[in-house]
Amino acid sequence: MLYIQDQSGAYLPAPKETVLSEARRLSSYQLRRGVFIRSSDVAKEAIQLKLSTHECEMFACLFLDCKHRVLAWVEMFRGSVSCATVHPREVVKDALQLNAAAIILAHNHPSGDSQPSDQDIELTNKLKNILQVIDVRVLDHLVVGDEVTAFSDLGLLS
Repeated sequence: MLYIQDQSGAYLPAPKETVLSEARRLSSYQLRRGVFIRSSDVAKEAIQLKLSTHECEMFACLFLDCKHRVLAWVEMFRGSVSCATVHPREVVKDALQLNAAAIILAHNHPSGDSQPSDQDIELTNKLKNILQVIDVRVLDHLVVGDEVTAFSDLGLLS
């Protein structure tokens, strides 16, 4: 529970919007340039906060260096309520521009269902194969709904 102090000095439970605003601010801090991503749980938590508030599908990439330090968080493609068109060429372009060695793909499902669709799996495999040509490893693909589902946890990135 987050508490805020009112003008008389009393502490009251913070309104939902204040809590969410503070969570978004902290997630920005977790994904700033140079931060070491120590585990998939750290990435899941920060990315969930970034994508869970979008009312349409948003596809984003967390670009990392060879030591898994953040180079950039980029929200790349915005779609409709049920899909987003992803252009692999743009992902490759940003990976090269940032000199990335690894990437975590992420997108949200506004419906709340975090299970990957067949199209999600197909896109991930396509991006993985394309990025492999330029020596960029796809570490994971996170699907954000009411929960976060990681392709790595499901064995979909073998």
